[in-house]
Amino acid sequence: MARIPDAFIDDLLARTDIVEVVGSRMPLKRQGREYSARCPFHDERSPSFTVSPTKQFYHCFGCGAHGTAISFLMNYDRLEFLDAVEELAKRCGLEVPRDTQQRNQSGESRELYAALEAAEKFFRQQLQGSAKAKAYLERRGVDAENQARFGIGYAPEGFNGLKDALGTDERRLSLLDKTGMLSKSDSGRVYDKFRDRVMFPIHDRRGRVIAFGGRVLEKDDGPKYLNSPETALFHKGRELYGLWQVRQAHSKIPRLVVVEGYMDVVALFQFGVNTAVATLGTATTPDHAELLFRNAADVYFCFDGDKAGRGAAWKALESVLPRMRDGRQAFFLFLPEGEDPDTIVRKEGAAGFDARLAQATPLSEFFYNELSKDVNLAGMEGKARLAERAKPLLANIPDGAFRDLMQQRLTELTGVGQRVAPAPAPQATPSMRGRSGVPAPKRSLVRTAISLLLQKPALAQGLEPPYLFGVLRQPGIELLTELIALARERPGITTGAVLEHFVEREEAVALQKLALNSEPGSDAELAEVFLGAIGQLNDQTKLQRRDELNQKEQREGLSPEEQRERWALIMEIKAIKAG
Repeated sequence: MARIPDAFIDDLLARTDIVEVVGSRMPLKRQGREYSARCPFHDERSPSFTVSPTKQFYHCFGCGAHGTAISFLMNYDRLEFLDAVEELAKRCGLEVPRDTQQRNQSGESRELYAALEAAEKFFRQQLQGSAKAKAYLERRGVDAENQARFGIGYAPEGFNGLKDALGTDERRLSLLDKTGMLSKSDSGRVYDKFRDRVMFPIHDRRGRVIAFGGRVLEKDDGPKYLNSPETALFHKGRELYGLWQVRQAHSKIPRLVVVEGYMDVVALFQFGVNTAVATLGTATTPDHAELLFRNAADVYFCFDGDKAGRGAAWKALESVLPRMRDGRQAFFLFLPEGEDPDTIVRKEGAAGFDARLAQATPLSEFFYNELSKDVNLAGMEGKARLAERAKPLLANIPDGAFRDLMQQRLTELTGVGQRVAPAPAPQATPSMRGRSGVPAPKRSLVRTAISLLLQKPALAQGLEPPYLFGVLRQPGIELLTELIALARERPGITTGAVLEHFVEREEAVALQKLALNSEPGSDAELAEVFLGAIGQLNDQTKLQRRDELNQKEQREGLSPEEQRERWALIMEIKAIKAG
């Protein structure tokens, strides 16, 4: 992906009104300084989704979804990052900056897409002239509408059909080779990779052809399926066959059904189940899992009921667990021996297939059933074994209700993690109470400074490096220093843009929670509180340094310079206490 300068992203987000972007896609209701709605990313009855025009970000208190206008477009319109940036830039009248190399790469990419589009057109034309290919599709019950929907074609039998039609010069031959449409023999002969196969174009999330899958017409004619190799445009671990067609069929996808073959997807569409996608000859990857949940909250994995099918299901589960945020659901449907989605839907229709999905095994049940298969839960040893197997997997689940419930289920099965009754809380003394008599929570200075800085990044402009508190040994000091540097380097940065900067970092969740705080007061009052917190941190740094020098004096003595430094610190600290 092309690297877009941070300054451009900041400018883009500063020019973009997130309320306008979100409000053009769903109804928003004003509530004070913010806007609310029912969350578009999970089912809910009462609104818990808020959009802040001042901070330029959104947050759902129900499912935890949050981000800027960019991430909203990525999740709601199901766009890739660069596509979302380009969409916002177009609204603002900006051109996304790219260097010369990136522009050249972009130009070649367009040629690669054009070559694949021409190949798709060639295969579709060949289908019209092939009686046996048309007979095969007719026998499989694929009508003309679905042939057109999926762009199905036919690769002719000869070795040079596509090559002769499209590879008319060295440049075009090179493009066909780069898109994986050609093969080369040991002797150096170049020929068509796909021959005598029904062809299934694979589309990206913008509907562009990026690769092909080819299926034999007869069982004994080589490998059943042949896929394009990995190319600059195609990475099989990141793409799902049929997802483009599902998106065209639904403005909001109710669920996704993951199957194994191209014909399974086509057959399900043919019989009215238009939410099916397929992995491309590979196990479900973490990228697949993220892509699935980005498009639907409920995902059903449909596999054979044999050992291989259950093994594939477990691999899918391992990819899904780290993405099981609250509001998401995963299920596993195992088909009878000798059946696949294609045969089942032909026998039972959409209603029958839907009935099977309704009886699918929830992820939680499949998880504990598989881990308990060879475990005797009647004995302590068996319970310990199950707990040992489950713990590292449960640790991959994001914090939230689902993780808590999965841990609770492990406790029910094994007794491990059984809660001990907590000790009675100490009675609050008068000094611990606030004005209302309720114990006042103690908030760290670092947390206060970070919270204020997130609410108003411009506060950082009131500080000049170097920062004395930067050497303070306290949690969050490094993060605070980084936030100040970020806000100073990028004047005008919004809260949303700050959060975007940390989106792939482990601190992202904590920062998001702090960003929801709204500290009361005018700009001048907030600046006074912020600078006051920084001042107190600087004072604590002096205390820390004095203590270090005191300890060193006891161990080995101090140099004259250190003695003078220690004495100056003692006097400064006295003055601070006196003040």
